[in-house]
Amino acid sequence: MTLPHPRAHAAVHPEKPALILADTGESISYGELVERADRAAQLFARLGLVEGDTLALLLENHIRYPELIWAAKNSGITYVCIASQSSVDDAAYIVDNCDAKLLIASAHLVGIARALTQRFGDRLQVLALDGIDAPPFWSHEELLKHESAVALKGRRRGPSMLYSSGTTGRPKGVRAVTPDDPPEVPPRRHGLLVQQYRFDADTVLINPGPMYHAGPGRFMVCVLRCGGTVVSFRKFDAAAVLRAIETFRATHGLFVPTMFIRMLKLDDAERARHDLSSLRCAVHLGAPCPIPVKEQMIEWLGPVIEELYAGTESVGHTFIGSHDWLAHKGSVGKPAPGCRIRILDAQGDEQPPGTPGLIHMHNGNRFEYHKDASKTRDAIDAQGWGTLGDIGYLDDDGYLYLTDRQSHMIISGGVNIYPQEAENLLATHPGVADAAVIGVPHPEFGEEVKAVIQPKVYPVPHPEIFAAELIAYCRWRLSALKCPRTVDFVETLPRSESGKLLKRLVKAPYWAGRDSVI
Repeated sequence: MTLPHPRAHAAVHPEKPALILADTGESISYGELVERADRAAQLFARLGLVEGDTLALLLENHIRYPELIWAAKNSGITYVCIASQSSVDDAAYIVDNCDAKLLIASAHLVGIARALTQRFGDRLQVLALDGIDAPPFWSHEELLKHESAVALKGRRRGPSMLYSSGTTGRPKGVRAVTPDDPPEVPPRRHGLLVQQYRFDADTVLINPGPMYHAGPGRFMVCVLRCGGTVVSFRKFDAAAVLRAIETFRATHGLFVPTMFIRMLKLDDAERARHDLSSLRCAVHLGAPCPIPVKEQMIEWLGPVIEELYAGTESVGHTFIGSHDWLAHKGSVGKPAPGCRIRILDAQGDEQPPGTPGLIHMHNGNRFEYHKDASKTRDAIDAQGWGTLGDIGYLDDDGYLYLTDRQSHMIISGGVNIYPQEAENLLATHPGVADAAVIGVPHPEFGEEVKAVIQPKVYPVPHPEIFAAELIAYCRWRLSALKCPRTVDFVETLPRSESGKLLKRLVKAPYWAGRDSVI
């Protein structure tokens, strides 16, 4: 039986592409991936990193990303992936919080890395990629030349410690227990993904999301354990994704709903130009998908659309395919094998089918938010039931539906309002490119529901008329309580590279000068 590790595939097919960056033409073979990962592991050891230490990666989607991840995994080193769009302050917070001993940065992000060297001094060693070889950086490439391509012996599998996207505040590091398994033994979720999506050596995964994020990063690692090929991009472009599916005869794709929306908004000729028949499975995750968007995707691509609901914390997963979804529209599916779900109200009482509450999941995995015992206690109890902070309900057949995030709740006149329905609806309006629904200060009710809209055409020619049209559009389909009272237009809404709406940034101008944002 072939071990689920790139080393096994490199021994048989060393020239096979492991990763291709479709928009730059770069690629790395399995032979190169394994050799460079082994050299990097030797380099980490020579720089003084031992099992249990932490490595921080500050890269955009880069051809070197997977080899650095595998070098950490093969070394028993915890690796932390810093979002490429992080500010200096956010990157410094993560480096400090995770106790990183080594930072590796790309040329594209070397400005942030330079600022970090000034803040941390000798406490942090910094390597630079892409040929940079000048103080305060050491050249990763030059140092790598002097290392042997020999695997380290006797190391446990190095785990990731990924940071939440920080949509409502400082990101939280999700620390898992360091396994006693060697690098060749994958975590349990690997088997779940392989069983659900039938990954194998023939898999070609279109993976346009950011590699630093849990979903794209973990899918990439999973496919590389299976011996498949990952096709990625420096930056998402809807037309480029369609071209890549045809060019590389992709079998699988991993997307977020905003990518679906942008693909659907391509003109009919562009969408029809490409042969997408090789695609057997297009998975989406990361955020709720508006029902009309998913209906259109299934109509376009056929019943290959799959949905995964999970989180960086890995306390549970649900899956749903196209056929089940069409019978349970809006659902994110049923629990994966070994996972249980319950819905609790504010008092901790379990709710019956159809009644929303805080979603709790249990699959036996344990985690902690690094250096934050209070948040850990809020997220996972002594029995191992964990929550991602999402609100939802189960139907009579055991299918889970998401209604919103607990942290996005608007309280207006003492009434709790969750804005996800209005956001999903507004996103389907033909004049809307993106939408956020938030609570803004109101002198009588505390908060008032406001829509902040990124229109397809900016600036809007007649904003008062379009705002009234959008409010009416909502009220025709939703109860008045859930609908925006006012609408503002912006050129662009802030989203992370993983597609998450950064609501704290949307809300900030409206709550400036106040001690609280509720």
